[in-house]
Amino acid sequence: VRKKMVRIQQEIGKNKGVVMDGRDIGTVVYPAAELKLFVTANTEIRAMRRYNELKAKSIEGSIEEIKQNLRHRDHIDSTRQDSPLRQATDAVLIDNSFMSIEEQLFLAYQFYLERI
Repeated sequence: VRKKMVRIQQEIGKNKGVVMDGRDIGTVVYPAAELKLFVTANTEIRAMRRYNELKAKSIEGSIEEIKQNLRHRDHIDSTRQDSPLRQATDAVLIDNSFMSIEEQLFLAYQFYLERI
């Protein structure tokens, strides 16, 4: 399934002008992309964000369970043999732990203007 998805994603972006998000987009799907942003946040912040999303949907869950789930998923994704999660060597690292959505968009746009 993963190999088929990679081919489909590559076909979608063959003419460029596309923005994609995923844990292997910059390393496997589009290793020659014009701009790669590796967006991350610390686990505490990610867990709080997820907790608030779930709470808004009236879904119960503890922050500790969410943190464990995030750590587990990150471990699985970064150690899997096929298309592991890792930052591409030419990707720009953005730690959005303490950034607003507007700040993130502005920063991404600045990198876009510099590269494209």
